[in-house]
Formats: sequence, structure tokens, C-alpha cells
Amino acid sequence: MATEEGSKKKIEELGEKIVREIKSGKNPKFVTATRTRSNINFDPKVGYLKLGKAKEERDFINISQSKKFMQTMAIASKCHKFVRENLHTSIRGLYYQLKHSLGEDIDENIFNEQAESNPLVEDLEVALDLKREDLNLNTNRKGLLAGNMKIIDSFGGERQEIDAGKMGRSGWAIPSDVDNDIEFADVKAKYVLVVEKQALWQRLNEDGIWKKESCILMSSEGQASRGTRRLIRKFADMKFPVYVLNDADAWGWYIYWTIKTGSINLAYMGETIATPEAKFIGVTISDIEKYDFLKNLTLKATDVDLKRAEDMLSYQWINVHKEWADELKKVIKLKLKLESDALQGPRLTFVQDYIKEKIKNKDFLP
Repeated sequence: MATEEGSKKKIEELGEKIVREIKSGKNPKFVTATRTRSNINFDPKVGYLKLGKAKEERDFINISQSKKFMQTMAIASKCHKFVRENLHTSIRGLYYQLKHSLGEDIDENIFNEQAESNPLVEDLEVALDLKREDLNLNTNRKGLLAGNMKIIDSFGGERQEIDAGKMGRSGWAIPSDVDNDIEFADVKAKYVLVVEKQALWQRLNEDGIWKKESCILMSSEGQASRGTRRLIRKFADMKFPVYVLNDADAWGWYIYWTIKTGSINLAYMGETIATPEAKFIGVTISDIEKYDFLKNLTLKATDVDLKRAEDMLSYQWINVHKEWADELKKVIKLKLKLESDALQGPRLTFVQDYIKEKIKNKDFLP
């Protein structure tokens, strides 16, 4: 976690380097890691995806690079202003701050589309070894939490203590930034349960599973956001086991593996958002053999589902686990998929029984 002064200092050091190069007559350069698939590796020693050592340079006097160089410096300047003034915005807000003409005599905007600015924000994150949240850039809130714990949130100049066990049916909405000016205290739990679907989270919250089983109940609400993945990592650092309950389909698998090993797009943040310790408790295609009622509740796998299964079989960080290889092969052979909602088939409360049984028997995929 970077402090406000630390973030400000890193941006200033970048600016000072550029100024020194200009004053000494050198070609000013911006250097960052190459964020292409060829420069992303899985490190089995740590269990997550990492950026390689390849670098790319952006030169000011190179006509093919000068615009991106200028745009990157404009983003750095704005973020410095946000940090200095202790004001936050989204990457969309940043785009609008910089969507203006370069001057009366230059008929060109700094940015014409947000698709131009977004990857440059990531370049800056990598170059400065900061998260965008450290640059006072937030992403959308996504994710829910309920459990016996306190959240100490210093926001807008006020310190607030939030009891995550008294949020009712809505739960606590997980913010983009779970590092700066926020603490997690008095966490009383045996484990953390991450549920893909909000509807199933609501079902389990209504059942009070987090009280009965003494767990932290989270929902990623689909693909887990940076804030949610970062919070899962923080719980793992507190030595809480992490279990994930997703669909047995292409999207459920992908969501799980981005939680566990990080993602290709965010490989530069692997250490801070990946949780290699996570376990997949279900649902699985193998569950069809263990629970008779599921035989009538399967769905036909789409071509996309099958292609994803085949792709995952080729990933070294997945196929090294025989359990996962066997599971993926079953999907391809049977051409079936299974939603976690199907666990409500016998009765609505069966879901918590399924979770308890899986954890008790250590019946999960790595």
C-alpha cells in the first residue's frame, strides 16, 4: 500500500527525470514493462501470473511515439493533482479531464476516446509500481460482504466504524480501494466463502450461513473486481482459508482462476490480487455423480464453454492439477455444464448443506 506522500513522490520523481533529460539535451523517455502475452509468465514458486523482464520505451522525439509520450505525461500530471488535492475520480472522469484541444493552433485533442487513455493508466501503474487507486483513480464498486468483522473507513475526512454483521439484506458494498484509509478489524471467522452470483449470496445471507458457520460471506457478482480480489488476498494474508463457489461453466472457471492466479491483463498486479491458496468447492461436473438430483438439472455446454475448457487444459498452471484436468475432460466429453443455482433443487436451504459437506470432507479442487 502506498501512502499519499509516497504516490506523490513517485510521480514527481518521474517528472524530475524527464526534466533532467530535457535540460541535458537528451531524448526524454518513459520506460514501462511490456504488457503483452509473450511477456507474461506463470511462476510455480509463487502460484500466480507475473510480468516478465521485457521493457518498452516511449521516446518524445520519435514521431511514432511522441503522442503517447505526451498523453502519458498528461495523465501523470493529472494524477499528481488528484493526489495533491486528495480528490478521487474514475478513469472515465480522468478521460474527461483530458479530453480537450492541445491549443488554438493545433486541431487535435489530447484524447479522443477513453480506449486511448485506459492502457496508458496501466502503463503508469507498472512504471511507478503503484495501483491506480494509489493515484486516486477508482473503479466501480462491485462485490458484497457479510460477516462478523469491523470496517474502519476514513472517508471524506470522517472516520467511520462499520459493522459488517449489521448490514441486513444488502451487505457491505466492497469499494475499489481496500488499502488506503481503510482497515479491517475484529475479523472473527473460520474461513472466507466467495460466491460468484449475487442471488446465491442473498440466499446464503438470508440463511445466516456466516453466523452459523462463522465465515466471511462474499460475492464477486460475476467477474471479481480489483477491489474484491485485493480484499480476498488480504483475508488470505490473515491466514483465513478461502473457498470459492461458482458455476461449472466457462465463466465460472475463468472467474475462479483470476482469483487464484491473477489474470493476463493484470499480471503486473499478481502479487497483490492473486490468491493461490484458494480452493474451488464447486460446483463441479463430478457433482452430478454424487448428487442424484443434479442429473436432471444440467444444461448443454455451448461451443464457447467447450472452447474455454479446451483452452484451460492447455494452461500449464491448470493442467498441472490432475483433478482439474479430469474435470475439464468430463465437460468436453459430456458437453454439459452446471449452474450453482441448481443446488436449490431439493430445497432452498440445501446450498449451505452442500458447502458444509464439501468443506468438512475437503472435497474441493485445487
